[in-house]
Amino acid sequence: MPKRDKAVSQRASPPHTPPPGTDIEAEEADQAGASAAEMGTYKCCIFFTRRFALADTTTPEDVRALFSRYAGGSPYMLADDLRRYLAAWGGADGEVPEQIIDRILQDRSRTPRFGRPALTVDDFLHFLFSEDLNPPLRCSKVHQDMNAPLSHYFIYTGHNSYLTGNQLSSDCSDVPIIKALQIGVRVIELDIWPNFSKDDIDVLHGRTLTAPVSLIKCLRSIKEYAFVASPYPVIITLEDHLTPDLQAKVAKMVLEVFGDILYYPESKHLQEFPSPEALKGRVILSTKPPKEYLEAKGDTTKEREIETQFKKGEREEAAWGVEVPDIQDEMQFADRNDDDLLYRERGADGDDEKKTKHVAAEYKHLITIKAGKPKGPLVDALKNDPDKVRRLSLSEQELAKVAARHGPNIVSFTHRNMLRIYPKGTRFNSSNYNPFLGWVHGAQMVAFNMQGHGRALWLMHGFYKANGCCGYVKKPDFLMQTCPDGKVFDPKADLPVKATLKVKVYMGEGWQKDFKQTHFDTYSPPDFYVKVGIAGVPLDSVMRKTKAVEDSWVPVWEEEFAFPLTVPEIAVLRVEVHEQDVSEDDFGGQTALPVAELRPGIRAVPLFDHKGLKFKSVKLLMSFEFA
Repeated sequence: MPKRDKAVSQRASPPHTPPPGTDIEAEEADQAGASAAEMGTYKCCIFFTRRFALADTTTPEDVRALFSRYAGGSPYMLADDLRRYLAAWGGADGEVPEQIIDRILQDRSRTPRFGRPALTVDDFLHFLFSEDLNPPLRCSKVHQDMNAPLSHYFIYTGHNSYLTGNQLSSDCSDVPIIKALQIGVRVIELDIWPNFSKDDIDVLHGRTLTAPVSLIKCLRSIKEYAFVASPYPVIITLEDHLTPDLQAKVAKMVLEVFGDILYYPESKHLQEFPSPEALKGRVILSTKPPKEYLEAKGDTTKEREIETQFKKGEREEAAWGVEVPDIQDEMQFADRNDDDLLYRERGADGDDEKKTKHVAAEYKHLITIKAGKPKGPLVDALKNDPDKVRRLSLSEQELAKVAARHGPNIVSFTHRNMLRIYPKGTRFNSSNYNPFLGWVHGAQMVAFNMQGHGRALWLMHGFYKANGCCGYVKKPDFLMQTCPDGKVFDPKADLPVKATLKVKVYMGEGWQKDFKQTHFDTYSPPDFYVKVGIAGVPLDSVMRKTKAVEDSWVPVWEEEFAFPLTVPEIAVLRVEVHEQDVSEDDFGGQTALPVAELRPGIRAVPLFDHKGLKFKSVKLLMSFEFA
């Protein structure tokens, strides 16, 4: 997009190099004293080109000071010096100083001076900018206790995992299931329906125009990819719309596909869920007592209704860039609307015992995590049963409503039981909600449309980078404790500041490698700025931004921000890079990182595109400090 005219920089430039922003007529270009390799050349109109000097990378003063400190004032950092630095600040697991120095010198095509491998300050900057040698997170392996019951963990959870796109007309496939498992998702949801001839089982989003995929294909893909990213259990949640004879067929199918890796308890009801460690390498099933099977009649009236609904959903939340809503606002809005939601009778799913008498016995026996919404008011569904544990599912709207008035009840329920939250029905374009609405109340399964895009999904992916990306993150103690007076954590309470996170954004690089020269602007280099902030409880959630650095592919900001945190245990650091434009700013990358796992010091922070795919080269140099 065209950018506003910029003032010509008045900074001193190297000899024979024009100041950034200076226009040069094409016929005078050869006299400028700088080659095209050293300049960024942009066409302007027909007869002119604009050349911008590619500024030398400025090593931040903090980096120079750190280098001098550990090199003892010498211009060279030897292996022992780097060893002392790594002992103090840490680096990638298993790397030794000599190997690091050899690798840096090879990357920079340098040979050791006087036969002794050593780093210069520029080499040291290159080391700090290496995401694999100097990662931002403390541990790449599982490091939390995995022996507590499943209810003690947040679990990476998908919603309608078989959909390739929107909720109403996209294809169903095993491909999105495979992709989800490859990034560490541990809960896969399948909606199972009788096929057209009613003699087999399909997976599809019922009463929509989605094209089905066979259940057996999905199950086989789950088995093949279940543990490629994590050894911890995969939970298959079945949204069951089957008759008893087809349930029996599902039971046979599941046993044949998974064999010994399928876990199911001998007892009718569990009094406590098994641990992730005990279920390592296993697959378990979760479902609710099935609803009576209702045929989906596909007529033209229904098709027109779906098309209208989808267009409405697109208008409501079309852009991936929509900001994540504040959970306090969500609860307040829900509290003002549908006032009877908490207390109206809920008979749709019925009582477990009455419903399950119509379930095939061999199918029922395989269900480890039983689910359902008891009859009566919604608040009654949050009552604990001392004799058994179960799973309760609530829409994001239902959660917001009950959380506005009964937040501690939800937290208490999730001490032993599983709570699953799913997107509201109007998210036809597979958008998502603020996951912290569930996490701050202890909900283990915050179900997301993994095939979608957007800031909410960035937070989800960032949150589960914790604990070695294994898909299970142990809930903090305060979400599992009951005080002597019977009180539990209240997400709406005013809380004291536990820690302050100081974040400094130094510089960025890599855009010139991953993007075309004119991607951000046709006539000049980009003007990047960084947005950095916190996602978490309402008191902690905030976004700030740096100034925009004009005409630079290697911007240097050196700006610091301080974030007071009341609940750092579940907070996520948000980072976004944008390119400033008059009409609409362009997107330059993003990441989200679990605050509790940030490694203090100066770190390389790789960035991702809006779909969550990592750029090859784009990254930031940032520092983290806890006070």
